[in-house]
Amino acid sequence: MAKQSIFGRIAQLTKANINALIDSAEDPQKMLDQMVRDYTNSIAEAESAVAETIGNLRFLEDDHREDVDAARTWGSKALAASRKADEYRAAGNAADADKFDNLARVALQRQVQSENEARVTEPQIASQTQVVEQLKNGLSGMKQKLTELQSKRNELLSRAKMAQAQGKVVDALKSINLLDPTSEINRFEQKIRHEEARVRGAQELQASSLDAQFESLEDIGELTEVEARLAALKSGTTPQSLEQ
Repeated sequence: MAKQSIFGRIAQLTKANINALIDSAEDPQKMLDQMVRDYTNSIAEAESAVAETIGNLRFLEDDHREDVDAARTWGSKALAASRKADEYRAAGNAADADKFDNLARVALQRQVQSENEARVTEPQIASQTQVVEQLKNGLSGMKQKLTELQSKRNELLSRAKMAQAQGKVVDALKSINLLDPTSEINRFEQKIRHEEARVRGAQELQASSLDAQFESLEDIGELTEVEARLAALKSGTTPQSLEQ
């Protein structure tokens, strides 16, 4: 039953459609990892079962070989006993002749028994040989499936890594599109322009203040000239500018 069970599992696993399983899996990578583990364990169990079956077959073959050898040996002994009996009978020794004929009969019985035992094991050997071949073929198919699984798994991991890397690039491009660095530069430039304008305004303000100071000095000069002329008129002196 155990051998039939492992044979059934081998047949089921080797018929598995890996691509269909991948398509239906929510997480193909985890599914493939689990399948690789299951296949590896099943292969180990199958190898053990196949080894045990082969061991049983070799045991039957050894028994069959021993029975065949025993039949041949007993046949030789029967022939030797029969010839000895014939010699004694020819010599007129009937008692010893009968004794060796009886030994020949015993040897022939043992020969027949060994031949029957060998004959019984022959169909068992044939059946076990067929089972062993089927198990070997199934085990070979499982190993091929395991290689296919491992290849699919490696391919999937490679594709997943590539997709992840491409996703990062796409996300980075999205970030660049959403946060355009040129807009930040433009805002910084505007800030600098405002600062430059503020400085120019301060400079203009400072310049206008200096002009006002110089204008006040000129006003003071004019007032002084007026006062001098007024003093000259009062003193009866003609102002210098009038004389000119």
